[in-house]
Order: sequence, then C-alpha cells, then structure tokens
Amino acid sequence: MVLTMDGLGIGGETSTPFRRLANLRASSGLSILAASTLGRSQSALGVFYRGMKAKLGAPKAVVATAHKLARIVYHLLKYQVPFSALPPEQEDARYRERALRNLQRKALKLGARIVIDPSSDSQADGLFS
Repeated sequence: MVLTMDGLGIGGETSTPFRRLANLRASSGLSILAASTLGRSQSALGVFYRGMKAKLGAPKAVVATAHKLARIVYHLLKYQVPFSALPPEQEDARYRERALRNLQRKALKLGARIVIDPSSDSQADGLFS
C-alpha cells in the first residue's frame, strides 16, 4: 500500500499507523493530566515536578514529569513488579547525603576540604528542606 501525506492509502482507506498515532496522542494526554496534578503532592514525583517547574517552567515540567511517570509505569508493566516508593523522610535523608557528597567533591576539586560535624545536623535541617 502506498501512503500519501494525508494518511490515506490507495482507495481512500485510512492506514493503521495513523490510527495508532491518534491513540498514542490520547494516552499521552492522560499522562500529562496525571503529571500536572503532582504539583501539590508530597511524593517524590511531586518534588521532581516542583524542581523542574522552578528550573524549566510549568509546561516543560509537566512534560518531563509525564515522561518520568510513563517510564515508571513501563517498568512496572514490563517486569511485573509492585510499585514501592520510599517514605519522604528516607528520600530527604538520601537527598541530604547526595548533596553533601557533591559539595565535598566540588570542594576537593577547588583544593578545599569540608568537615561535616554530625552534632550540628539539627541546625542544618532548614538548609535542605
């Protein structure tokens, strides 16, 4: 069958790839709606959305979050594993450790050394929340 630019083949019949594209657009619209509702969520995806919104703006943040959500759903369906999200406290601790490691690495690159005092952790909580 020969396809033309308007998606019609010989005899005016619609080809299946274009029908599949329309279905894909409908499903991506649903994922964008799901991603845009994460703005007030306290989950990891909500934190990701707000960070992307601050960095890129709202429209690109919605698309980036929808893409991340689609990757998560794909992984769950492909490998048939249950979804397990980390509690917010554990995610905050991982973020804090990663931020401190990155800060130490950057300081070493500049020729400095950072010593972390574990007793002053309660004072630094406001920096990472």
